[in-house]
Formats: sequence, structure tokens, C-alpha cells
Amino acid sequence: MLRVGALVLAAALLGVASASLAQEPAPNGVLLVARPDMPDPRFREAVVLATQTPDGETVGVMLNKPSERKLSELMPGPSVGDYADGVYYGGPVLPQTLVAVFVSPEPPAASAFHVMRGVYMSMHPANVYPLVEQRDRRFRLYAGFSGWRPGQLAAEVAAGGWYLVAAREDLLFRRDTSGLWRELVHQASGRRTHWE
Repeated sequence: MLRVGALVLAAALLGVASASLAQEPAPNGVLLVARPDMPDPRFREAVVLATQTPDGETVGVMLNKPSERKLSELMPGPSVGDYADGVYYGGPVLPQTLVAVFVSPEPPAASAFHVMRGVYMSMHPANVYPLVEQRDRRFRLYAGFSGWRPGQLAAEVAAGGWYLVAAREDLLFRRDTSGLWRELVHQASGRRTHWE
């Protein structure tokens, strides 16, 4: 995982046009589950929702890393005063940037990644700010994101750094994420868990 190319990744997140076709595009998201011997300490026991940009880079947010950060640090204004949910740590790239993963029945008006049916990822203020102000949709907020240049993630997977697990909406918005990594490691490695 490198921080190089952060501005390119940010531009990609802001510049991806939303779908305007009646038919929703194919899913473009996967869960990266760090293997128990993950060498990068920033991603130990991490579960990352990842999606690919049109230019072949990969971006994502960590689903199971709640942070101590307050929304008011990232989005000042009176509308965030009573926001009680936490802001998760999305990753080391642009940690002052607010990223949202959210459910929407229609493709968002502003730029966003289509992750799976009815679920999008965006850092565009025109998508993020209404979520906080209206709170009429299912969403989670992240400080920063994770990013890989073209070919980098494939090399990490080939080297045994990650398990790949299908993304599901119930996993993306799970309230208690404390056991998520362990559960998905057992699932991906074929071991039975006490949840089964």
C-alpha cells in the first residue's frame, strides 16, 4: 500500500461519472480480508471494501476500523452537531477527506463509484453532505481511504496478503464490526466458526 498517487486517486473518486443508464452497471466491489500474517501493520486484521477506478487503480475503505474522530473535524457546520454515529478510519490516503458508502435507489447526481446493487462510494461533497443533513438513507462515513496503483493489489493477492470475499450489504453496514475480520477469515479459509 503506497500513499503515492493520492491526488490521482482523489481526482478519480471525484471524476467518475455516475451511471445514467436505466440498467444498473455490474457490481464493482469486493471485500479484501487481510490474512493473519499481513505484513503491512496498517492493514492487520482489516476488512476493506474495495472498488476499481476506470484507469485500473483500486480504492477502498476499511469497514472494521472505528476511529475517535468526530464528524465536526472533517465537516464543520451546524448540521453535524447532533450526528451521533462514529466516523471510521478509511485508510491512510487523504485522511482529512470524508468518504461515504451509502445506499441509493437511483445513481447519485454527483460522481460516485457503483459498488454493488444500490450501493455507492463517494467523496464528492454533493453526495456526502446531504447524507449527513437529511439522514434518510443508510450510510457510513470514513476519514480517508486506501489506494493501490494498477497491478499492485493483484500482486499483493498473489503473494498471499489478502482473501477475497463477496461484498454484501449486511456486511457493509454492520453495527458491531469488532468480530467481522475473524468471521470473514474463518469463512474465506474454509474453517468453521462458532457463528455457524
